[in-house]
Amino acid sequence: MRILVSSWLLLASLAAVGETNSPVVHSAPILLYHHVANDTPASTSISPAQFEQHMAYINKHHTVLPLTEVVAAIKEGEPLPANALAITFDDGYKNILTNGHPILSRYDFPYTIFINPAEIGQRADQLSWQEVKQMQQEGVLFANHTLDHLHMLNKNKDESDAAWLERVWNNVTDAQAMLEEKLGTSITYLAYPFGEYNQALEERLEQQGYVGFGQHSGAAGAASPLTALPRFPAAGPYASLNSLKTKMASLALPVAQTSHPQPQRSAKAPGTITLTIDSEDVRLSQAACYFNGNQINTRTDAQQLSFTLDKKLPTGRSRVNCTAPSKQFNGRYYWYSQPFFVANEAGQYPD
Repeated sequence: MRILVSSWLLLASLAAVGETNSPVVHSAPILLYHHVANDTPASTSISPAQFEQHMAYINKHHTVLPLTEVVAAIKEGEPLPANALAITFDDGYKNILTNGHPILSRYDFPYTIFINPAEIGQRADQLSWQEVKQMQQEGVLFANHTLDHLHMLNKNKDESDAAWLERVWNNVTDAQAMLEEKLGTSITYLAYPFGEYNQALEERLEQQGYVGFGQHSGAAGAASPLTALPRFPAAGPYASLNSLKTKMASLALPVAQTSHPQPQRSAKAPGTITLTIDSEDVRLSQAACYFNGNQINTRTDAQQLSFTLDKKLPTGRSRVNCTAPSKQFNGRYYWYSQPFFVANEAGQYPD
């Protein structure tokens, strides 16, 4: 499988210098898949036929870059191809190899799989280490999804915050050590299981030089936190190509500041959250925000976008999605997602 090299970044940079009046893109959507199969849980699955449909459309309309190049461009503030995106999978299922890999190889698309090293080869539905190594030789990038797919926000009984953080971080470093032992790789990427994280985890990732990936939607861009880059779920209820087309054309809303950055919360109504936008290209007057599929109250003021949630948050995972049209890119929307993680009455986070 071809791995696209940093020439894309060089060409994009030269184009930006030579055509100073041309719109410059500093973001790219990252797609998230789990299963490629007909007989796996519907919420995280896409059929091989529908996956082929996705890839055929992407082949005609987008440039697929390795995840490493997208991250490098975001880190360095470099422009990206206007239609760039990256493809990722979580959990290391065997059907990625049997059903997804042949399609991706046919289109010569680079992609990344975030795996739980302790689970590899332990179940019939999981890849074996031999298969992982073979896929790695064919250009697939493997990265850390924790050792055993724990709920990282779950605390043990009477566990202090400090003890909790050390326990879950040891899980991450044990997984990293196992990846390095088995594959000789040391890329410091972490996809949070279930997409769950908090500020303490983000701070630890930043301290240790890791890039974090969530499961909240939106393109990843220069203003996105490197400790929680968004990814668009593209399977299960999100597998419709018609809606995915808009998401794959989205731009990262350049949020310079948010009034409530902590995603781990109590069920109490969040109230008003204000985003400060650092771009003149966003049509804030046409911004809209949605919670659980319903449009919610929004207000814009100069370069600020505020939305209000006046009801209790549900247990588990939820999010607000905000979009606003671009002035330069006709038909394309800026996208921002604010995730919320709420524990149940026992203080645990459900699957």
